[in-house]
Amino acid sequence: MSTPVQKESQITALLIAPNRDLAQQFVATLPQTRAFQILADLKSYPPPQTLEVRVRQLKPHVILLDLASDLAAATELIQAIAALKPPVQVVGLHTHNDSNAILQSLRAGATEFLSAPFELASQRDAIARLRRLCGSEPVEDTGAGHVVAFSSAKPGSGASTLATQTAFALRRLTGQRILLADFDLTGGTIGFYLKLSHNYSVVDALQHAEHLDPTLWSSLAVSHGGLDILPSPAAPYAEPIDGGRLRLLIDYARGLYDWVILDLPTVFSQISLTALAECEYAYLVSTSELPSLHLTRKAMGMIAQIGFPSERFEVLVNRVDRRDDIGAANLEKLFNCPVHASLPNDYFSLHRVVTLGQPLGPEGELGKAIEKLAVGMCGAVDEGKRPAVAAGGPKAVLLHA
Repeated sequence: MSTPVQKESQITALLIAPNRDLAQQFVATLPQTRAFQILADLKSYPPPQTLEVRVRQLKPHVILLDLASDLAAATELIQAIAALKPPVQVVGLHTHNDSNAILQSLRAGATEFLSAPFELASQRDAIARLRRLCGSEPVEDTGAGHVVAFSSAKPGSGASTLATQTAFALRRLTGQRILLADFDLTGGTIGFYLKLSHNYSVVDALQHAEHLDPTLWSSLAVSHGGLDILPSPAAPYAEPIDGGRLRLLIDYARGLYDWVILDLPTVFSQISLTALAECEYAYLVSTSELPSLHLTRKAMGMIAQIGFPSERFEVLVNRVDRRDDIGAANLEKLFNCPVHASLPNDYFSLHRVVTLGQPLGPEGELGKAIEKLAVGMCGAVDEGKRPAVAAGGPKAVLLHA
């Protein structure tokens, strides 16, 4: 949710302007008005899905939208923005005071219209109205828990194992409240691996997302090993999931837990893309097998196009064997990002804990690797930011499971 704007505070904004001269003219006025803080500058009109992802990540108060380059494309985006929850205000930008552009943009749902040369006097009234509109937004709860997702490009890469065991490691390290939610609605395995006995699933939580309260939640979540778990349904569920309900569920969980760990289906699915936009961190799990590496490379390209910030995304290369021919340098070239470590397999430890339905301890090689991942997550939170990422893109971390 957007942070309320006080009288003299800046209005956070996402700028979308294919017309770079128009963008430069507007940006040049910012030191004078001191009204807008540009969070991101998009140089082309994004697809509606990409725009929704960026809005969910950045949470701007307003979108500053170039109407001059392509009015039809711009009005389509305004209509898509108008459907977002919570609402985001749209300010149309134009090279001149075009009455047709004003009319069409306002009909589509825009709030304000500004034209070059963007004189301070002409902006003053619009800024005052925007402050009043943005000031009505509810305050974001800064004490909310952290949301971390695990996904993969290819099924069977071990994302569920890493999500589950990382959740246990976080509980062991921090003693904090942890929720593990299995959003793989057709093939989720966490309930099976942990031998859970449950009457409800994450689907029930989604279907009641508008009415969640502590009493209902206590009947939906299953406690196991110090975690609360929302398992996937016993029977595959293939019905479409409403994105608004998914966001409501995640927001509610953030208010109850210190950490919310999401086990997602493949990153190409709609539910994963929607959930990833709600996460602070996300891990894409691959294996060293060629099909998995190929799909992971494709997934990284898609993620970049959609607009996920690289500092919020990491690649975990899973089940790396010392005898594998592919080395760190080859993986760096494949993913166009650095490889930080290469860790061996630990099949025996994993087989034992899965058979017994128990958490993996830190004694074996696999347990040490996962605990190191959990420690890194905690450290990033303590510092208030992710560890530094190379300019080439998301970083790859080799793990095994």
